[in-house]
Amino acid sequence: MGGREYPPKVMQMTYHMIDFGREVCGNLALSTGREWLVTNGIGGYASGTVAGLLTRRYHGLLIAALQPPLGRTLLLTRLDETAAYDGRTYPLFTNRWAVPASTLRHEQGREWEGIEPIGFHHLERFHLEGTTPVWTFACADALLEKRVWMQPGANTTYIRYDLRRATAPLTLSVKAVVNYRDHHSNTYASDWQMRVEPVAHGLRVMAFDEALPFYLLCPELVEGLSDCAEATPQHEWYQDYFLSVEKCRGLDALDDNLYAGHFHAVLHPGESLTIVVSTEAAPSLDGASAYAERQAYEGQLVMQSGHTDAPAWVQHLVLAADQFIVRRLLSDGTDGRSIIAGYPWFGDWGRDTMISLPGLTLVTGRHDVAARILRTFAHFVDQGMLPNRFPDEGETPEYNTVDATLWYFEALRAYHAATGDDTLLRDLFSVLREIIAWHQRGTRYNIRLDPNDGLLYAGEAGVQLTWMDAQVDDWVVTPRIGKSVGINALWYNALRSMAEFARHLGEPADDYEALAEQARAGFARFWNDTTDYCYDLLDGPEGDDPALRPNQLFAVSLPHSPLTSQQQRGVVDACARHLLTSHGLRSLAADDPAYVGHYSGDQRQRDAAYHQGTVWGWLISPFVSAHLRVYGDRELARSFLQPLIHHLADHGLGSVSEIFDGDPPFVPRGCIAQAWSVAEVLRAWQATRG
Repeated sequence: MGGREYPPKVMQMTYHMIDFGREVCGNLALSTGREWLVTNGIGGYASGTVAGLLTRRYHGLLIAALQPPLGRTLLLTRLDETAAYDGRTYPLFTNRWAVPASTLRHEQGREWEGIEPIGFHHLERFHLEGTTPVWTFACADALLEKRVWMQPGANTTYIRYDLRRATAPLTLSVKAVVNYRDHHSNTYASDWQMRVEPVAHGLRVMAFDEALPFYLLCPELVEGLSDCAEATPQHEWYQDYFLSVEKCRGLDALDDNLYAGHFHAVLHPGESLTIVVSTEAAPSLDGASAYAERQAYEGQLVMQSGHTDAPAWVQHLVLAADQFIVRRLLSDGTDGRSIIAGYPWFGDWGRDTMISLPGLTLVTGRHDVAARILRTFAHFVDQGMLPNRFPDEGETPEYNTVDATLWYFEALRAYHAATGDDTLLRDLFSVLREIIAWHQRGTRYNIRLDPNDGLLYAGEAGVQLTWMDAQVDDWVVTPRIGKSVGINALWYNALRSMAEFARHLGEPADDYEALAEQARAGFARFWNDTTDYCYDLLDGPEGDDPALRPNQLFAVSLPHSPLTSQQQRGVVDACARHLLTSHGLRSLAADDPAYVGHYSGDQRQRDAAYHQGTVWGWLISPFVSAHLRVYGDRELARSFLQPLIHHLADHGLGSVSEIFDGDPPFVPRGCIAQAWSVAEVLRAWQATRG
């Protein structure tokens, strides 16, 4: 087959931090609760569980970004492998089907509802090489390894099998199971007929007349070799895959997928088989070279970061950071850059991009990427606002955010502090000046400067503008209309930064200094002498809101603080005692009547809990920065990161989850990999280095 060219190991890893044996692999609950992710840098991805069981509509081996970085479409759902070795057959895949209760499978005293087959029983080991998932299956004395990775910049996934150990040939049969649907949806096949046709090296799939064709290819398909791989077109719908996580989320839990092709090969010890799925008609079919290229790319990322001597978990996060950075083509043809907010379901959001930028790009030494992101978003500034998000279904951005624009100032400040790049600062200065002017005279959604106290007011009925943005139909769960403490901490920081930018460039700075001073004086209104911490909101429809939320941390963690030293300590202590958890900060104190301690149920229930107690991983960095500012102890501040290091081996492997339950044991929820969670852990680690 592919000779004895074993894939090279990851050059930057001293050991495999994510490495499980049968203690996890053989436990279905544990192995389905741990998920892997690989990405291609243009919004496409592949994801699944350690067990190989589909639990989400977002699981698949190629979810292609057909309109990069969005238009994400499931093409190859899975490969179902069966090994034949020494007269025995070993199914290496696991499926769960929606079945009547009367057909429950009983084995060793346990119920396996709809599980058929139970291929995870042959899974001896799972580990990550960089971001590449590696499964090791044991079939008697034979060991078969499987790897999945994507080509950077292309909707192409490689699946490679290596027969590491055997005393006889092993026959591998692989069923290719495909689809063609938006990754947010489900398929009910009915009479859908796809066209599956033989082509050189494999099969071509045409889902329908207007669809983009994609290819299932095998480089070992060479005529005249007795043991070469074979590919045979098929067309059989497999119905009622049961997606357990979607069921728990109150969503449609059934999905149909098409068995579209069959690959058959005989492997001798030391040989390999590669299957390539791609939207390109002629991708590289050299599996060994493609994998070496992927690993060299990741090795270069660690080298560029300057963290080659850092702990392995930091190196993992450097690679995880890259997974969120994507290309976004601008209307003028410029090849821009953006950040995917989270996998598997988020696109690129303005707020998440600006919060994430320092950790994902500056801590990792990718200053050029940071500059391209800042320039890209400058193209979309409109009426003094950055877009909130780019919808999956179109290119018209939405602008319902007040904080994304203010985080833009902080991202640029951090970039300039790291690089001293005056060219970019000068190029963007007029954009920043116009943003301030729009906020002074008022822009969308009643976002405006109050000339009486120098604070920003924002909000109108039915619109969510801050990062606490959950909305179900017409219900905005945390509307926060008025003067938010977090928004005004950002406003003050932006004004001070703007004055510094102006002075550095030889531009007039007095007006910005005056605005900043007025905002600082007005910010004193937020202090609540009764509680010894800040109000969350002033001048709202129902008056001032004394709820204890983490937003006030920004008034301590940002470079420019409007609080006194004593007030800063009061904020940190209050947040430490009432909001801090092992994995981040609660969005609302647990003793508040509106607190919800578990994030579960259908969409309405989940959104009701989203910012009413749910823990957010990204908030650990503002807390660590604020704690360091107040107490000045780097080692103590860094200690708050330790539980999140352990979390890297849970939920989204090698990454950091979006959210966690507010109540112990703080179960991970939401996205398995969230940009600002990864970014802020990296940034907090950097800030606490000795």
